[in-house]
Amino acid sequence: MPKILLVEDDERLSQLVVKYLQDQHFHVTRLADGSKLVQTVKQWQPDLIVLDVMLPGENGFALCRAVRPHFNGPLLFMTAKDDDIDQVLGLEIGADDYLIKPVEPRVLLARVNALLRRSQRHNPEGQSLQVLEFGHLRIERSTRSAKLKGRDVQLTSHEFDMLWKLAENASTLVERSLLYDELIGREYDGLDRSADVRISRLRKKLEDNPLHPYRIKTIWGKGFFFVAEAWND
Repeated sequence: MPKILLVEDDERLSQLVVKYLQDQHFHVTRLADGSKLVQTVKQWQPDLIVLDVMLPGENGFALCRAVRPHFNGPLLFMTAKDDDIDQVLGLEIGADDYLIKPVEPRVLLARVNALLRRSQRHNPEGQSLQVLEFGHLRIERSTRSAKLKGRDVQLTSHEFDMLWKLAENASTLVERSLLYDELIGREYDGLDRSADVRISRLRKKLEDNPLHPYRIKTIWGKGFFFVAEAWND
């Protein structure tokens, strides 16, 4: 049974979410605030975190930053804060998806299942070790890890998926719609910035120039381009 950690201070909502997810064959643990979030993640090792933003004590954004060094699985914000700025901020600091309350149970289930499917760490049977190397960048699919200039790059599960998809299509345009279909799990509506935010995070971690990126380029109106020759410096 996949393990889901719910961090939500609303008692009634928590009971409803826990009951619904348990009925869908998930193992759910709930915290009413984030004071023991990192400790629980280390001990229980959940497969996915559902995190409220407006919590007593530290808010969800601060908690996301605190837990990310210890958890690279999918993290879903579920909150009443519906400002675009808050959604972008949530994605920039390490969330994989963002749901606005009130949430239809079937929508929550669909997002949870999509996040878990894309975060599964497995090698297809009979598949040999797959490694991509570009100058000082080395990406290993079997261990879902990346090194730049010999140093480990700390990537979330979804950041790794994005990097692998771009790198395996190096020097080729990867259309935005493909990334949404295969990695984010929904159609691109022309406004969703989830892919752009994840690309921005990758650029920061891979020492690309955020103002004038030359390693992972944005082709406006189309998609993204991984430059194979840009990793030698």
